[in-house]
Amino acid sequence: MEPAALLAPVTAVEFLQEILLLSGDGPLLTVYSLHPRPKRCSSLSVLQHYRIHGIRPRCKAALSSQAFTSGTCSVGANGLSSSRQPDSYDLAVFGGKAVRLVRLHVDLEHGKPVHLETLGPLVELHDWALDVRWLSGDQCSLLCVAVAHNSALLLDATTGNVLVQRSCVEGCLLYSALLVVHSSWGDTVLVGGTVFNQLVLWKPSEVDTQTNSSDKAPVERRLLGHTGVIFSISYLQPKGLLASASDDRSVRLWEVGALGGAGGTCGHANPTCLRVLYGHQARVFSVCLFPENVFSAGEDGACLVWDWASEGKVVRTLKGHRAGGVRALAVSEGAGGEERWVATGGADGGVRLWKVEGAEGRKERTEESLTGKLVDLRLPSHVVPKVVCRAGRENEHESWSQSRFVVCNELGHVYQFDQGKWEMIFQCTLELQSYCMMETTTVTIQDSTHKVNLCALGNIGGFVHVFSISQPQFGQVLMTGSGKIHSLVWQEAGGDVYLLASGAEGLVFRWLIKVNLDGNSSMVLSVDTRRPFLLPPCAKRWLTAAVPLLTTSQGALWVCGDRRGSLLLYQDGGRRGRDLQEGLERPKDSPLPPLSRLFGVHGKQGVTSVRKHKGLLYSTGRDGCVRVLRVCQTRERLEEKSAAENTAGLHLEVLRVQRACKGMEWIEGVLFLKPDAPAEEEEEEEEEEEEEDAGDVFYIHHKTEKQSLVEKESGGSDEEAEKTESTAREARFVILGFQGVHFVVWDPLRQERLLAVPCGGGHRSWTLWPSREGVWRGHGAVVFIKQGSILASQPLQEATRSAGEAQSAGGLSLREGVHGRGIGCVCRLGRVGGVTRGSQVTAHGPWEVAVTGGEDTSLAVLAVHPGTGAVSVLSVITDHISSVRTLAAAATRQDPPWMLSALLVSAGGRAQMQCYRLQVGWDRQRRAPSCQVIQVAAHRLDEQWERRRNRHKTVKMDPETRYMCITVLDEKPDCVLLALACSDGALRLFSVCESSRCIDLLWETFHHQRCVLSVAPCSLEDRTGSRYKLLFSAATDGKIAAWDLTEACCSSADGWSSAAAPPIPCLNIPAHQSGVNSMAVWTESLEQHEDGCLVTVASGGDDGQLTVTTIRVRYPQGGSQTPESSVPQLTQFQRSDRLSLQVHHQVHVPLAHAAPLTALKLLKSGLLVSTSADQRVCLWRVSSSSVSQCGALCSHVADAAGLAVWEEEEGKRKTRFDAEHPRMVGQTRPESVPQTERTVMTASHSQSEVDCVEPVKTRSDTGETPAGCMGQTEGGETGWVLVCGQGFQLLQVRTTHG
Repeated sequence: MEPAALLAPVTAVEFLQEILLLSGDGPLLTVYSLHPRPKRCSSLSVLQHYRIHGIRPRCKAALSSQAFTSGTCSVGANGLSSSRQPDSYDLAVFGGKAVRLVRLHVDLEHGKPVHLETLGPLVELHDWALDVRWLSGDQCSLLCVAVAHNSALLLDATTGNVLVQRSCVEGCLLYSALLVVHSSWGDTVLVGGTVFNQLVLWKPSEVDTQTNSSDKAPVERRLLGHTGVIFSISYLQPKGLLASASDDRSVRLWEVGALGGAGGTCGHANPTCLRVLYGHQARVFSVCLFPENVFSAGEDGACLVWDWASEGKVVRTLKGHRAGGVRALAVSEGAGGEERWVATGGADGGVRLWKVEGAEGRKERTEESLTGKLVDLRLPSHVVPKVVCRAGRENEHESWSQSRFVVCNELGHVYQFDQGKWEMIFQCTLELQSYCMMETTTVTIQDSTHKVNLCALGNIGGFVHVFSISQPQFGQVLMTGSGKIHSLVWQEAGGDVYLLASGAEGLVFRWLIKVNLDGNSSMVLSVDTRRPFLLPPCAKRWLTAAVPLLTTSQGALWVCGDRRGSLLLYQDGGRRGRDLQEGLERPKDSPLPPLSRLFGVHGKQGVTSVRKHKGLLYSTGRDGCVRVLRVCQTRERLEEKSAAENTAGLHLEVLRVQRACKGMEWIEGVLFLKPDAPAEEEEEEEEEEEEEDAGDVFYIHHKTEKQSLVEKESGGSDEEAEKTESTAREARFVILGFQGVHFVVWDPLRQERLLAVPCGGGHRSWTLWPSREGVWRGHGAVVFIKQGSILASQPLQEATRSAGEAQSAGGLSLREGVHGRGIGCVCRLGRVGGVTRGSQVTAHGPWEVAVTGGEDTSLAVLAVHPGTGAVSVLSVITDHISSVRTLAAAATRQDPPWMLSALLVSAGGRAQMQCYRLQVGWDRQRRAPSCQVIQVAAHRLDEQWERRRNRHKTVKMDPETRYMCITVLDEKPDCVLLALACSDGALRLFSVCESSRCIDLLWETFHHQRCVLSVAPCSLEDRTGSRYKLLFSAATDGKIAAWDLTEACCSSADGWSSAAAPPIPCLNIPAHQSGVNSMAVWTESLEQHEDGCLVTVASGGDDGQLTVTTIRVRYPQGGSQTPESSVPQLTQFQRSDRLSLQVHHQVHVPLAHAAPLTALKLLKSGLLVSTSADQRVCLWRVSSSSVSQCGALCSHVADAAGLAVWEEEEGKRKTRFDAEHPRMVGQTRPESVPQTERTVMTASHSQSEVDCVEPVKTRSDTGETPAGCMGQTEGGETGWVLVCGQGFQLLQVRTTHG
């Protein structure tokens, strides 16, 4: 087995001057270059099976203007020395009980690639290494090492010999250590954070005079104050300050004086605590101390920047990692005291980078002042302002100080704020005292490149005044009839600008506005009235949002949202427009009714915005949800009889729903995030986006009524269907809205606030800067009306951070993180890549696509490139309210090869089950896979109970019930049957219907009476073609039950009644002493004259045992009956007209793993893969009478909990997905198998790391490979294993001919 990809918690980061960043995850050392743009350069496996916890570059004495050291998460300063060549640097990498020297070769001037090489062998110690330092005055490779039992070593890293070892008299366990090293062993001081919440200082060169022991040193200083263990220590020598981070959520600053140096002094005799900094919400893991700031990072996922010198408050918060916290922190020295780089490594496996202000550029300000500072823009008029808007769209390079705003007061006076000054530009003659609506936009003058800002004012009398902000004397008044103007909406479509006004009786008036120049170069407004839209009758009948869609086949479409919370689809132009005028003989100016409607989809509080982006629609409302939609064309669907004109079958389809954070019910809109792309791809991506926006073509999704996979239909062209799939992909977005009294910008992926402004809550006029093209730039300011004043969240003179490198709120992502907490399950979907157009390959691949579910309640759709080890997060789903325990995939299709579609079902805590349709394709623009998530259905047991009749007579479902395992029992064109193991002792059967989008509970049984841990299906087929379904379930009592569900699967097709009685098990098998966590099932046929087969069930349990049980199955017809004497004395529930099952053979491997066996999968017939919390991944060869271990590898994934395995065949590249649904294997046994017997065997163990598995040469008389042999199958020699836990690792299994 060979590692192919790894994503593990990042436990070490270190800067190499200002040019490189080093990170360690697992045993891998990775190098990132910071200039001209941060990117990954090289990586190397350094510590074998140890995890890297520290990287120490050799320092250069000539550059030591400031002696700066740090503890477990140190900052590399002092410059770097090259040991032999000017372009190479020596590094000491340590972790666990290992230390190794690595040389980094850098030649940036000549453009040579950065590469790493190891110097000498791996040095293994007798204890855990907590800190390693170079002896700066020594030219050899001598290292000072602090180990966990409060000892210090002088180590020759070249030979691995320990020259000196000294222990402290207080031989307690250390959680952290810091070595203050100067030029020699004699001036070294060790600061240790003990298990007793203390800091102890001692000198390794001293000898304890009281005990006269030559290998013991006394404690010189003791610092008391922490109430939790100390995780990190940092020392600033010029000021004699020490910082410590603790489990008690605090950072303490100590004045200790000079440590080390001549004579090895231990500082002041009575050290004092200067400050106690509280700001983290959880344990603090890392601390770095600088003359002006303290940087701390912890389990809450935040990196706090403290101004310890003045008030000790937080001046900036850096958050970019998901749940699990920040495990590594590094801060660069900064060039000339200006900006510093800050790097963090998270438990989610991500590496993020920020830039923070240095000492010279820093201003005295705190985090509270940044979020709570409101500036009154002081409108000169004492009249109450009614509406505030931006003065059109901002320019691309417009700064915050150059931004302009327009305000209308209740007297109809319009003021413009420009360059810090107010100016009244227009005095409207309309009555605006009691009611006023105002919206602005930017229009390009006809036959010119110049642009002008337009403003529209609406009043209670139904009048709309449109004028130019720069020349307000040129304008027009538009009439809508009696009744007030409820809303005004500006929209641009295909270069034309439309104004929509919602009037009385549900009429939405539309005008096409153009700006021309007359002979005197004066502006002239041209207004073309278009047919109005008619909103359906409802209580709150007015428009709140609208967006136009230009299509190639259906003309112009409009998607509108109303105050009732409904989304409406209208068509203007195309075939339907002509049909309305000619065929239906309606008046030319008659209102257009909607084609289709999603009634009340956003609740009763209304729709707030609708946006389009890359072929999809995004709607928001006051129900706290963002809905992703698309326009579909279904020929068979004409369900709305009132919309008889919808001959094209157009309708809106909701793909998924994204909820905001708790308490954020009032959502105003979304802004999109640009993906982190390499510098060379940014220009191409921007050009492609500009072309899309310029063309403004929206492609319709074509499908038939029963289609769930996107297919091309005869009604649309091949080019349009292909373009639809390449452009219609969901983008990352942030949510704008109100949470309590704050205006909030919320990132749903990272689950964090990006901006919070105390504005007083909703029901006020506001505008956000910048929002050009609907893109969030990582910074912003809000202007709003509060208590009759115009307030801004930031002074106009203070420039916001630019949208450059590492300036977004989440920092710059060098490596994308996945799950912050443990991954509990994984499911492999298939492979994408290799898009071929003619004879030209336009994509690079292949990429393996998998889905992981974690304890952080999220699902992650991942693409892993086996060749490079790259990992790409395609989508993150956060619909679960508790941890995700199990996954299953069904209805997987792959046609063409670069498109993959699968039905994914996830289940976990709170008896919750979610079903999605995942469509994974190749994004030609980004040259990477992309995924579209479609929500199909959801189910919870407590909600099911609420819908039951006579529920008062039954016991309510326990809301704490957990789904432990899920498997696909049967697949039909319109239905998928699922079997679930439940913690309440039930085995439940569900049906999922994708067309009707529902999940139904068919039946449940409480046979086990204990927590059911795992289920596994098996499909059989006899010689006549009759098919049978078996299901195996296992519980915490160590017993496996076999169920014959043939009738259940057949009845489900005809509509199985939920009241039908569940079947009873036909066989019970004692297999383990405790819980059975996982099972794998496969089948073999018997000899030609025997009517039956052999079913092998392999199981792994909490007792660490691997059990393989062979079951003899006889079919109901034509099978010879087994004599009673040969039937084992097991509990049997069998009927003559059903399958007959009996245990044929059972083999036990008592010590298969040193910990509970958590996952077991079938790679191929007779070859099993298992994993456990002992971090070993083992391969087992199963023959007719024995089980032997043929390979093992120590993975770098802690708490391994899930497995996914598959075979790869050359040529066809056909794979079996996780072996979840085994079928008959067409193999013939060379001889009959003996009668049932019980054998306890100990597997023969091979070496710890096996690169290849040698096959068995034995072949049967028929020329086929017997079961359990590892001979080369037709067209394939490679298998893959994906193990997950605290991260995940992809392993490659190779089989060769022996």
